[in-house]
Amino acid sequence: MNRLFVVNKPMFRSSNNYMGYVKRKYGTKKVGFSGTLDPFATGCLIVATGQYTKLFQYLKKTPKKYKATLWLGANSPSLDIEKIDSIQDIAPFKKEQIQEALNSIQGELTYFPPAFCAKKIGGKRAYELAREGKEVNLKTITSTIYDIRLINYNHPFVHFEATVSEGTYIRSLGALIADILGVDGTLSSLHRIQEGKFIFDQEKMLNPFEYIALPFNIYTGEPSDLELGKKLQLENFQAKEDGEYLVETKNFFAIIEIKNKEVIYKLNRIEKFKDPHV
Repeated sequence: MNRLFVVNKPMFRSSNNYMGYVKRKYGTKKVGFSGTLDPFATGCLIVATGQYTKLFQYLKKTPKKYKATLWLGANSPSLDIEKIDSIQDIAPFKKEQIQEALNSIQGELTYFPPAFCAKKIGGKRAYELAREGKEVNLKTITSTIYDIRLINYNHPFVHFEATVSEGTYIRSLGALIADILGVDGTLSSLHRIQEGKFIFDQEKMLNPFEYIALPFNIYTGEPSDLELGKKLQLENFQAKEDGEYLVETKNFFAIIEIKNKEVIYKLNRIEKFKDPHV
């Protein structure tokens, strides 16, 4: 069955490992996910089965919202609780100091990703090199911190919520906040609340049409042309400007690209969502 839904990933399970559970639960072999969560993190993980696994690159998944806890005084090379190597007893801060530190990283932010991340260096994942004790040289990245707010400060724990652009490393944000305060710090918890409109809702089946970030186009030719993957003519489309579009027939939909007056299939003959409760 084609299915698009959100799971609530549990703590200390890798996103990839958790797919084994999803496969068994739904009796399917073809399962994919988007937006890897660190093993210690929990929350919203977009999952698809069947044909819908082809749709991830077209889904609107931003902004992302997280709830996190920063443990002041704790140090970890992975910037999370999996590899804590020292804990210092530090004096409490004023709540205003914490708020100022959070405010200072709002907006466009350029920083280094964590050494323990999935970015590739010479064909190998950074976290693999880090675990082997090898040097990890990563380039800076730029993220947008749309909003960051203090939920509670119960020393030495800073609980905050952040709404950010795709690809933002919340572990790095925690380290930056601790640096601004002049102490060690690492995340002790991380929960992804949502990605765009995607939220966890008891693994309810979602209609991909509501989440694909592409405009609709109308094909005025024979619907069977689309379903059979025949060559399409630009004159048969309502919108003729260059770009990617979502096109539908009665039972299927396709994603096409118009480029230099040529029509190219990106995906074709994808079964439309059928609500099991209707």
